[in-house]
Amino acid sequence: MPGIQSLHVEVFKNLYSFLFQRGSAEDQVARYVIREHDRGRALEAILQDRYVQNRLSHDQQMRLLDSPELMEAISGDMLEATKASLAAS
Repeated sequence: MPGIQSLHVEVFKNLYSFLFQRGSAEDQVARYVIREHDRGRALEAILQDRYVQNRLSHDQQMRLLDSPELMEAISGDMLEATKASLAAS
């Protein structure tokens, strides 16, 4: 029965969906980072802003740098350099 099988898939997806969702704070910070970067600011400087520091932990900042929105908006070299800098701190 395909209906029962798809029900199991839906239950599994809903059970673990929280692992793949970002909080609204991360979404807001992602938009802020992209907007500030578009204005010409350096990514590392943006991540040092109080707005970012007060809303995201170090781990959340690292995860933010892997987000599809930032990967699309900011060059890969800049993201990798910033990740390395955050990992070192």
